[in-house]
Amino acid sequence: MGKKILYAVGFVLLLGAILGYNYYQKIFGEAITKDYVLFINSTDSLVDVKEKIADYSKNPNTFLWVAAKKNFSTPKTGRYLIKQGMSNNDLVNMLRSGNQTALKVSFNNQDTLEKFAGRIAEQLELDSIAIINSFTNKDFLAKNKLNEKSVLQICIPNSYEFYWTVSADKFRNKLLREYNRFWNASRLAKAKNLKLSKDDVITLASIVQKETAQKVERPIVAGLYLNRLKNGWPLQADPTIIYCIKEVKGQDYVVKRVLNVDLEINSPYNTYKNRGLPPTLISMPDISSIDGVLNAQKHNYFYMCVNIDKFGYHSFAKTLAQHNRNAAKYQSWLNKKGVNR
Repeated sequence: MGKKILYAVGFVLLLGAILGYNYYQKIFGEAITKDYVLFINSTDSLVDVKEKIADYSKNPNTFLWVAAKKNFSTPKTGRYLIKQGMSNNDLVNMLRSGNQTALKVSFNNQDTLEKFAGRIAEQLELDSIAIINSFTNKDFLAKNKLNEKSVLQICIPNSYEFYWTVSADKFRNKLLREYNRFWNASRLAKAKNLKLSKDDVITLASIVQKETAQKVERPIVAGLYLNRLKNGWPLQADPTIIYCIKEVKGQDYVVKRVLNVDLEINSPYNTYKNRGLPPTLISMPDISSIDGVLNAQKHNYFYMCVNIDKFGYHSFAKTLAQHNRNAAKYQSWLNKKGVNR
């Protein structure tokens, strides 16, 4: 009789140990099999989360079991870095606290606020409309002496860290802070030496950006336009004409050749008809273009033309006669290639 009792007690203890081990493993055992970036949308339920981790969990159903035991029902929206070896308890705690991992958001030169917003919306939970509305908020623009066209200048192409769920206003405000930080004492002093404001530098840099993709040429092109400005000449920058054309035809309209008729477009951005800089930037310049203006090369060039002997680069000229020879070669090449627009 005593042995039976001992066996019974032993069985109960063994069963308890097995159940306890299984219980412990469900909660604290390794559940995640490999690293994974988990995106939780605002509409996701725990069942949705279970489906998303299905390929990265030993048993996704145990996640729901642990969540129920911990009275957890609503995961916080976010981007989470799920690490191999995490337990269901770790996962529930992470989703309950909203302990996200920031991501790097990057963008290059965008021609318009709409294109910029679309690029950012591809990387964050934000939609492009929310971004546009934030950047064009009247109070924000007035406070920072910007308008719906010039506001693009606070976006310095680079990589920035954000949480996936960042709001449009916080996103915008961080870019503004970084823009103000970019304009350090050294850059401000260089702008002052050129007798240009920050806005002027950005506007000229946007033209330089469009004129040449070669970073080595940007200080040369900037120096050329500064020569024209100092001498009271119109800039006669083709990128501003293309800007005018696209304002009428749409941003997807392709312009491979600027025609004489285009030079008569009535727009404050037409630098053939108007002297000085256009009202705002015409595209988003990157740092090399901005610094190309601030560190412009001093020379006597007043003219530039595409170099057909070295594509991607330009031929620079000091005199109109020299420029006309360069331009004639380029126009002839365009005609032979049948580039009419």
